[in-house]
Amino acid sequence: MSIPGPGGQGLQLTPFRGLRYVAERVGSLAAVTSPPYDVVVRPDGLRELEVADPHNIVRLILPQADSPEARHRQAAETLRRWQADGVLAPDPEPALYVYEQRDGPTLQRGLIGALRLSPREEGIVLPHEEVMPHVVEDRADLMRATAAHLEPLLLAYRGNGNGNGTSGTSGTSGTSGTSGTSGNGATGPGTGGPGTGGAARVIESAIRREPLLSTTTEDGVDHRLWRVTDPADLVAVSADLRHHQALIADGHHRWATYLRLREERREPGPWDFGLVLLVDTARYPLRVRAIHRLLRQLSPDDALTSARRAFRVRTIDGPLPRALETLAEATEAARAEPGAPNAFLLAGDGRFHLLDRPDPGLLARTVPEGRPEAWRTLDATVLHHALLDHLWNVPDTPEHIGYIHDSAAAVEQAERLGGTAVLMHAVGEDIVHELARQGIAMPHKSTSFGPKPATGLVLRSLTLG
Repeated sequence: MSIPGPGGQGLQLTPFRGLRYVAERVGSLAAVTSPPYDVVVRPDGLRELEVADPHNIVRLILPQADSPEARHRQAAETLRRWQADGVLAPDPEPALYVYEQRDGPTLQRGLIGALRLSPREEGIVLPHEEVMPHVVEDRADLMRATAAHLEPLLLAYRGNGNGNGTSGTSGTSGTSGTSGTSGNGATGPGTGGPGTGGAARVIESAIRREPLLSTTTEDGVDHRLWRVTDPADLVAVSADLRHHQALIADGHHRWATYLRLREERREPGPWDFGLVLLVDTARYPLRVRAIHRLLRQLSPDDALTSARRAFRVRTIDGPLPRALETLAEATEAARAEPGAPNAFLLAGDGRFHLLDRPDPGLLARTVPEGRPEAWRTLDATVLHHALLDHLWNVPDTPEHIGYIHDSAAAVEQAERLGGTAVLMHAVGEDIVHELARQGIAMPHKSTSFGPKPATGLVLRSLTLG
């Protein structure tokens, strides 16, 4: 059954008092930012961020201690200390924040605010992936301890200015890139043309002013932030967004955590809202990339031996970029032929191995019935049900499976551990929206939408009111 649309009670984005780094108290704003917690490559990337600056936000989002309780307690104590020492300070009044990211030709702008939470059944915020309970539990414990939202979710909506609430699709479904990317790579206001909605006008007005902050992170991405406090602007944004629904592009576990913590409280309050970045994909289309699997305890030899029972297995040429091109070509070829359109790239033994043409009988036995064909033929569905659960018998636990956004990091860690990297091809954005509108959740960690907001530019404390 499809989820109903917003019906005039759509997105409600409210201003809040942002908690931000005081530039004079840190080495640089770039040195205290981080990628989202689940993108940080551990352990190497985590250590690099920790040494970049003693106040790097990673010490809050990924605190290090001997037990989960100690980690969360440490994060809460660190947050209190940084506020007491003037490292972090609240803005003087509630605001929405216009956030801009520029990465070479790619430009993205959106609004950061506190979004009123709503259950999936209301059709206002649409998840598209399942979540892992242990991750939600960990994020919930961290949010309880810190009483803060430390990093915004990324939500996509279709703000084409006609107020019809049909935000279920983005600009185009795009084409498949050679590095596991789907999307149109638009460099500015996209296929929807200049927006006429109130949110678009407020953003365009804000960027003409001097930014609140401007920094360039180590990856070469430029970040700028503006504050929006004018009552007329806030009303214009509110009137525009109430006609729209949004897709969770990045942050399913944090959204599930928001909902869980709200349910624990009986009285209305700050827990009824969650920190998000809303991006109008009619103007700034997102890109979709794959998330790869690191099988820590499965050797490439064992993985290949078992896979040959039900897949065609070929060793292909490297280096990695060329191997990923071959994966993309194999995926496109499989989609044009009868049979399952699935292909995977295995690495970890110094070579690359292409898996494709899965046995139809295996898929019939292992992939659950009662779901749309688009879900049953997803690479993530086939990987988890046919390969991980059946052929490889790998439990979906942190000890056995790591989820890594960077393909080179996945291969490097597999080779270091003697494990297997399973490199994936990006799913088409049109399929993501199609399943989300039907209320069908894809397997967890099926997609990586971006550009993702940098963590650390603005936080939301739930104690500021």
